[in-house]
Amino acid sequence: MNSIQAANYFVHFNSNCYTKLHEHLQDSNYSKIFILVDTHTHEHCLPNFLAVLATETPIEVIEIAPGEIHKNIETCTGVWNVLSELDADRKSLMINVGGGVVTDLGGFVASTFKRGISYINVPTSLLSMVDASVGGKTGVDLGTLKNQIGVINIPEMVLIDTAFLNTLPANQMRSGLAEMLKHGLIYDETYWKKMIDLSSFTIEDLDILIHESVQIKNKVVTEDPTEKGLRKILNFGHTLGHAIESYLLTHETKEALLHGEAIAVGMILACYISNKQEQFPTEKLTEIKKVILDMYGKVQFDDSDYETIIDLMKYDKKNSHGNINFVLLNDIGLPVLDKIVPNSTIKDAFHFYNS
Repeated sequence: MNSIQAANYFVHFNSNCYTKLHEHLQDSNYSKIFILVDTHTHEHCLPNFLAVLATETPIEVIEIAPGEIHKNIETCTGVWNVLSELDADRKSLMINVGGGVVTDLGGFVASTFKRGISYINVPTSLLSMVDASVGGKTGVDLGTLKNQIGVINIPEMVLIDTAFLNTLPANQMRSGLAEMLKHGLIYDETYWKKMIDLSSFTIEDLDILIHESVQIKNKVVTEDPTEKGLRKILNFGHTLGHAIESYLLTHETKEALLHGEAIAVGMILACYISNKQEQFPTEKLTEIKKVILDMYGKVQFDDSDYETIIDLMKYDKKNSHGNINFVLLNDIGLPVLDKIVPNSTIKDAFHFYNS
């Protein structure tokens, strides 16, 4: 599978990953290699990665606790301290082996330690392969508020080995599929139609769809690397999705959602709003709702939830000048940016989702 050139780095796939990694290590003369993992990837992914890592450079493994709840400055401080204790210097390399929490946090730690050391991402979840692999976004949450602290800083390379997907539970696979569905909705109706017939997928089909999803995101990011315009379309479903994810993360009785599960809800809501404000076709709205609910099931929301979720949207990174900015759709593959949506329409969208 061909490598994809992003902005000043490459995304490599499967067996080609390790050939390119070894070439890079031979050419770069790193002083030490630090591999960041969480508890799960330490057990399930690191042994396979180390088995193919051929280098004489000293290696240290740093483990963090798993889950979004640990994607914070406190965890970063712990990793920075370990790097200092293990004598990391400006010529050290950090390799982040894990899902989006590990790659986002590890990229941020590397980008800020001693004003920046090199890093490589090895995404091991479907979500991190199709979402975190392109664009150089790094960062952590501020309390329950998603990705409030971070920088855009590109890695040396990204290595996507889809064999790691064999370690994932079904809910983690569904979480990643949400971002792939999003890429179809915002960019390519043909890709959307490929994605909605999951029952006939083979492993080879999934590899091809992952590669295509990375290509879609890369085209958007390459055209708008600093998120001034087009790149905002990647926020489709995220304005409400992130607020829902944050709200449920600490709710006393409701179950927390994975990132992709929350974005799936957000996409149904955004499509309803698009139908009301942008004349998005009703028949496609109906299809999208059915496809997503068949795949993810329905989350129960009550009238008492709406105000808090709407209030949390003010922390979305795409907002400006006091306005909450939505990405909506005129049609599949035809997004529109910076749309203001009345709270009454948002509440109507929840009622549509619940119906």
